[in-house]
Amino acid sequence: MAQLFSRLFLVLVTGSVGCGIATKVSVGQQAPNVVLIMADDLGWKDLNCYGNDSLDTPVLNQLADQGMLFTSAYSASPVCSPTRAAMMTGLAPARLNITNHAAGHPPGFTLPGTRLQTPLWNRHLSLDYQTIAERFQQAGYATAFVGKWHLSHRPNGSKSPTEEELRPEHQGFDVNIGGCDFGGPPSYFSPFRNPALDKGGQQEYLPFRLADECIEFIRSNKSKPFFLCWWNYSVHYPFQAPEELVKKYQDRKSNVHPEISNPTYAAMIEGMDQSIGRLIEYLNVSDLADQTLVIFTSDNGPFAADVRPLRGEKGHLYEGGIRVPFIARWPGKIQPGSRSDTPIISMDVVATLENVCHLPSNGPLDGSDLTPVLTGQGQLAREAIYFHYPNYAFHKKNRMGSAIRQGDFKLIKFYDGPNIELYNLKADIGEQNNLSESNPRVAQQLENKLDHWLKETGASQPLRLTD
Repeated sequence: MAQLFSRLFLVLVTGSVGCGIATKVSVGQQAPNVVLIMADDLGWKDLNCYGNDSLDTPVLNQLADQGMLFTSAYSASPVCSPTRAAMMTGLAPARLNITNHAAGHPPGFTLPGTRLQTPLWNRHLSLDYQTIAERFQQAGYATAFVGKWHLSHRPNGSKSPTEEELRPEHQGFDVNIGGCDFGGPPSYFSPFRNPALDKGGQQEYLPFRLADECIEFIRSNKSKPFFLCWWNYSVHYPFQAPEELVKKYQDRKSNVHPEISNPTYAAMIEGMDQSIGRLIEYLNVSDLADQTLVIFTSDNGPFAADVRPLRGEKGHLYEGGIRVPFIARWPGKIQPGSRSDTPIISMDVVATLENVCHLPSNGPLDGSDLTPVLTGQGQLAREAIYFHYPNYAFHKKNRMGSAIRQGDFKLIKFYDGPNIELYNLKADIGEQNNLSESNPRVAQQLENKLDHWLKETGASQPLRLTD
């Protein structure tokens, strides 16, 4: 059924998917190498270059100074697995029916005191879908996956395919280091107890180890174009970091920044930044930086961090759950130090790479090619971006819902009542002033668009309990 649906989708879908893609902009004939770095559970305000003065992230600050920083970037979902599936396929989680993190509450789950049940949803990325990595392989790229995959849980109620058969090496990657069904590492220090990663040396720190693995892949493949997905386990729980970094932020909390709530979490962020620095330095000294597009983002909002002025966190459709950092560096194509407030979303990465890397087309996508924005040659043609989360999160109590952002307005439709909230994000980024009653015309327009999108994507709906 999944294969039939995916093939029909590629042939038949038009309308809201296709018309959302901007006219492609020429970027020259030479396709770049690509390094796609994604943090886990890193919030919008968890970097110094996004205004967090209590943290040191000099590498990512420099990456932003050398490229473009997006202030209105969004993950495809407020939890990890749906965003990861979207980044692999360019399709919305609603269309894939991968709507919760892979180990999340099963279909039929309900919270005590509520009237809604979780609908049927998929815990894995089916092999029927062609990933962006498979398309890179077709284009002659060397491909590697390093880090957290979390898309290989067994299908619901089935023993086949196995978890191992759904890992990255079966989804278009020549190399897989660390990618399995783990949502978080058992430990950030060796032995890592990861079935897809050697145990490592004594007290080796996972982000540094994975950086070295990335460097080794590039060193072995720098004679041909390469596509590297480095999806960090950082900064997911458990909170662990090198002792010297933890002490640094303990001292900083005591003497300079009392707003630091968790010195170990802060230390993990800087540790991740340092590990990325190892890779960036290798690109520089190997004369590969000018030939390489580097993208950095996160899979969703934070689990335990101060997201102010945003509202909500991981698992929520408020800005704190879905607005994330996004930085892109592409020497000679992206103006250094540029900024964009254009709303973008995870699926846009696939549409963009399809263009700039001259990949074989795989039919309509739910993302838009960002090349016009990245190169300063234009804007995106689409009107809105959409979200669908008909699930209960493990992390903290949330409300099942769907959302649309169009221009400055964002509407959230919750499946329990009262169910409509409308915000002007330009005037109210903290989503404190619900405008649904004072501006019913805009609320109705956005709700109609959202309902149309949910129907078009075949989005699963929560089931309502009867008396």
